[in-house]
Amino acid sequence: MSTKALTRNGGLLPAVFDDFFKPWNEWFDTGSNLMNRILTVPAVNIVETKDEFKLSFAIPGMKKDDFHIDVDGNMLTISSEKEETREEKENKYTRKEYNYSSFSRSFSLPEDISKDNIQAAYTDGVLHLTLPKKEEAKKTHTKNIIVK
Repeated sequence: MSTKALTRNGGLLPAVFDDFFKPWNEWFDTGSNLMNRILTVPAVNIVETKDEFKLSFAIPGMKKDDFHIDVDGNMLTISSEKEETREEKENKYTRKEYNYSSFSRSFSLPEDISKDNIQAAYTDGVLHLTLPKKEEAKKTHTKNIIVK
């Protein structure tokens, strides 16, 4: 297995160490590495059952009010925009940090989704969406095919 598959942007260390060094990288980042930063969009898990679709997004560090979930026609859009400012004052220095993060994910909904009954919940850093199917879609139409 190639080490490059484990590294990000041709770095020397595997990507698994990125979170470990993150606090130090934030302190000493001079902006020269700005072009190498990776934009992240939360991954989604989609599960279909007989009655509904369940979507799960791992999005830690947010509040439920940070999310915007809209249905426009057959397009479901989940987005978030968060801006934080933090200031630390010590005897000889002042440190100010600005953090801005946003994402948007859109999905085409199948015709058999009951759009009026979509539900969302945010618990333990995971956004859960439940997209119930219309009653007609829940009925299975089984047809026996005869082999000739």
